[in-house]
Order: sequence, then structure tokens, then C-alpha cells
Amino acid sequence: MTRGEAAVALGSFGACLISVFMQMIDVTIVTTALPVITGDLAASRSQQLWFVAGYSLAFACVLLTAARLGAIAGRRRMFLWSAAGFTAASLWCGMCTSAVELDLARIVAGVAGAGMAAQTIAIITASFRREHQPYAFAAYGATAGFAGMLGPILGGVLVTVNPFGLGWHVIFLMNLPLGVVAVALAWKYLRIGAAPRRPPLDLRGSVIATAALFLLLFALSDNQAGPRPWQWGCTAAALVLGGLFVVHERAARRRGAVALVRLDLFGDRGFAVGSVLVTIFFGLFTAFVFTVSVLLQEVLRFSVLRTGIAMTPFAIGAGAGAVLSPKLVNRFGVRALAAGVGLFGGLVAVGVGYLSVSSGAVNLALVTGPVFLAGFGVGVFGVPLQPIMLAGLDDRDMDEASGLLPTVEQIGNSVGLAVLSALFFRAHTLPGSMTMLSAIAVAAAGLGVLTLALPDRRAKLGSTPWTPATTK
Repeated sequence: MTRGEAAVALGSFGACLISVFMQMIDVTIVTTALPVITGDLAASRSQQLWFVAGYSLAFACVLLTAARLGAIAGRRRMFLWSAAGFTAASLWCGMCTSAVELDLARIVAGVAGAGMAAQTIAIITASFRREHQPYAFAAYGATAGFAGMLGPILGGVLVTVNPFGLGWHVIFLMNLPLGVVAVALAWKYLRIGAAPRRPPLDLRGSVIATAALFLLLFALSDNQAGPRPWQWGCTAAALVLGGLFVVHERAARRRGAVALVRLDLFGDRGFAVGSVLVTIFFGLFTAFVFTVSVLLQEVLRFSVLRTGIAMTPFAIGAGAGAVLSPKLVNRFGVRALAAGVGLFGGLVAVGVGYLSVSSGAVNLALVTGPVFLAGFGVGVFGVPLQPIMLAGLDDRDMDEASGLLPTVEQIGNSVGLAVLSALFFRAHTLPGSMTMLSAIAVAAAGLGVLTLALPDRRAKLGSTPWTPATTK
């Protein structure tokens, strides 16, 4: 490979890493600043939840269609327009003066973020040799995880420091330089165009899938007062549309058309089990970060900065777990992932016991070690999960997974928020927080058991440092 080819591959990969960093940090950075935003905009509880849920819902609903549009119009073009749109939406979020306006801006940001996310797996697949793709996906997953955990910390620091007197607006405006760099890198280095044989849009399948996802996630996202009749109706309609979508996609495959979703991908045990794990994990992670942030600030009355400091050991532990996860997986296989998420769940349960005994009086020095180890467990589980899940797919399958995998992740995010709203937002109290954390601990234990169903694919993950390949 020439130096120029390596620069093109690394430049494209850099744009992907910046994009996923912005997407993930945009989910969790809001959590720490949520009380400040709510107070400044006089937002209701429902509007407060939609600052987070609106982004995730729009993101999930658009992903499948965005992936197909990328295959038709070209990954480069779709990525550039989406990155520019996300940057502009971040500017809009940073300039909002009302809760309704911020909810709308967050939905637009979710749509643009989906446009970027839907292209990244295909871009990585085209930029790296097959044997080196697991390392690229590991770096991609580590960046996403790091951004998700950095969000609450960075949000606390920025709101406290208040640079240029911007207040909470700065948590969105910080995306502007990142977005400019992502667009510049993609403009210069990204060379992936449209597929030689462009697939049709499958408009009918896109409409059915989008409607099913919207109805399901909308019903789940607004659950503060408990399930209501219209929510059961939306859920039932979503299930019917989901069944109709499966029938439509199978019929498309039988007549030789290019389906919007390759349902046969789920015939691979690693991808099928991994999809369930990813959904549950992202739901747990979203619910955990959100619950801890609101618990510390609104129940225990921590300042924004102290909240960020309290969550810092978790992020450091996750980084350490991410660094060591390849060695642990090579040595212990999927048992390392099961142990990691089990460690996280066990320490969350210990935390619930501590809150019960101390009646909410938290000694930060005393809990630093357990918080670090909980983060370590998340890092060990989260980073290798995608590479193991995708290891059994070939290059064509990887391209088909480009919109499906992020969709699964965002469904998990939305389900996590739904559980959060059902269990936590009914009362901002210490018992309510402990109930939510207890549910997270139990779900993490179950996740650890299910992880053992993943196939052992250490041989396919490789053992050499990843190296860029010639872009296709």
C-alpha cells in the first residue's frame, strides 16, 4: 500500500470516528445539563425527557432508509450532507430559546446523525482488509463508548466553567468545530461512491419500517404516567406493521429484488445473539447514565461539576477495560464479556445497598474504587461485542449491516429511556432511583448469562495490529 492510499483510508476512518463521537456524546452530554436546561427553558417533565428521547427516536426511525440512500446516492455524498446537517442542527440546538424549539432541533439532529451512522460500517468495510476490520470496529466501538461516558463529565465541566457566558448552549455548540473537521476529512479523503449496481429504494419497505419503528418507540418513550390505551394501540399497530415488513422483505427476496433488510443475516448465530445483546446493552447504558445523572443532581443535590467528578472514575475504568478487552477476549473468549457485564451489574447492586444503608449520603472517596470497576466491566463488554457479532459476516453482509446494526442500538437506547420513564420519572426520590438501579443490575446479570450463547470467534478476530487497506 502506498502512503497516499494509507492517508485516504485513515482520513476516511477519522471522519467516521469523529461522527460517532458526536452522535454518542450528543445522547449523554444532555443528561448532566438537563436540570439546568429544564430550569432555563421552563420545560415540563415530558419536554425534559424528549430532549433525549426525541433524538434517539428520530435516529432509529431514519437509519434503515438512510443506509439504502447511501447505497444509491453514494456513501460519500450521503455522509457529507448528513455531517453538514448534523453540524447545522447542533448550531440550532445551541441557539434555542424554548423547550419546544429544542425538542424540534434535537429531532433534526437525530435525522442527520442517522444519515452519518448509516454509512460508517460500509465505509469501514471498504477501507480495511477483511482480517483487520475487527480492529477497526473495536476502535469504532471504543470511541462510541468513550464518548457516551465522557458526555456527562464534559457536560458538567462545560456548564460549570460556562465559557463565553454561553451556559448550557455550549454543550451543543461544541459540535461545530468537530463537525467542520469531519466534513473536511470526508471531503478530502472519502472516495466511496455509489455502488456499481445501485439497489432500488424499496419505498414501500422503507415506509412500513419507519412507521413501525416510530409507533413502537413513540409509545415506549412517553410512559411517565404508566401505560395508557393509546400506547397499547400504538404498540399493537407497530407489531402488525413489523410482521407486514417481514412478509414484504421475504417476498422481495423470493422475487429476486434487493430487500431493505437482509433477514437472512439473523441466520448467523453471532449476529442474531449479538443483536439481542446490543439492544439490551444500549438500553442499560442509556438508562444507567441518565438515572445516575438525575439521581446525583435532583435527588442528592450534587452540583453539575460534582456530578461530573463523581462519574469520572466510571469513564476511566471503561477506558481501561476497553484497552485490555482484546487480550481478555483472546484469553477467555466470550466469557470475558460475560464477566465484564456481570461485574458491572454486581457493583450496581452493591451501590443500591450502599444507598440504602447510607440513606443517600455518598462519600465520593469511598465509592471511587467500585465506580471504576463498574466502568471497567462495561469497557470489557462493550468494545469487543461488535467485532464478535460481525466476525461471521462477509464483505457484502457487512454492507447490508450498515443500517441494521445502528438501528438495533438505537432501539436499545429508546427502550432504556422507556423503562426509565416508567420506573423513575414517576417520582424523583431516592427509592425511585434505587428501584431503577436494581432493575439495571438484574438486567445486567441476565445479559451476562445470554452472552455465553455467542459463538467463540477468537480465530476470526485475528491477533495482529490492524492496517488500512486500499479503499474500494
